Amino acid sequence: MHALLAAAALWVTGSFTNAAGTRDYKLYVPAGYVAGERRPLLVAIHGCTETPDDFAGLARLAKLADEQKLLVLMPAQSPAANASRCWNWFLPVNQKRGDGEPSIIKGMIDWTREHYSVDDARIYVAGVSSGGFMTSVMLSCYAETFAAGMVASGGMYEAADDLYGGAYAALYGSTKDPNVTGADADRCSHRAKPAPLLVFHGALDPYVKAINADLVIAQFAQMNDLADDGTDNDSITAKPLSVTSANGYTLKSFAFGAEYMMTAMGHAWSGGDPNFTYAYPQGVDETAIMWTFFAQYTREARRRRAAR
Repeated sequence: MHALLAAAALWVTGSFTNAAGTRDYKLYVPAGYVAGERRPLLVAIHGCTETPDDFAGLARLAKLADEQKLLVLMPAQSPAANASRCWNWFLPVNQKRGDGEPSIIKGMIDWTREHYSVDDARIYVAGVSSGGFMTSVMLSCYAETFAAGMVASGGMYEAADDLYGGAYAALYGSTKDPNVTGADADRCSHRAKPAPLLVFHGALDPYVKAINADLVIAQFAQMNDLADDGTDNDSITAKPLSVTSANGYTLKSFAFGAEYMMTAMGHAWSGGDPNFTYAYPQGVDETAIMWTFFAQYTREARRRRAAR
């Protein structure tokens, strides 16, 4: 399949196979896409019980793509790999660079780059629930690929080592030290440049408790601290630069990103389409906030910010 001239929007379906297995994907090519005109790529990773279509509808990703002229790549978990369509982020094989499910997703990204006009400086990754945990893996082990990422209702890299530990981490928070997992993430990405991060979570989430948001922030603070200057010297920390509360959420800003904690939200996507499961339509527009955050960063701008 080759890059297309598309006057109208187009959903492309396919599958990618490597030594780790085969997974399907959907790629949204926005209205007005022209081959040769490099566009940002958003990698959007669905959660448990969802499909790419469900996540795309919930977060209105096609609308965002058409407005911002984005390509949107949506990997699909196979029910043969997980009966609930959860990404198996809790298995050690899926916490490595070049192996497991992360390598399949990275292969899909590379395939998209080969066949479509992708701006390599503007590749972003966002995931919800188990897709949020998998986003932590992708940012931890392929940090050089992405300009920024977002973990929604998810948790940190290496939060567990097996299914039981994964369930425990989601319900109660990981027992692992985020400074250790942050150092592991730095090694997994071969000391890549810092990774800007946005975290979105519901304070009343019954499935992935809100403590996981704090653990994600702590892990990526450590990873960014090491990537910043190669030394564990707290040049970047998990201490907020500012904390504000308004419109049903608390916003914490950090040197490497931000965290939105939705006061009355459970396991959901804020401002999502109410026709889909896991929508919290009365909340702020999570999709718009996500893109506003991403739009600040290119890989080059990320390097400049780190230098400052």
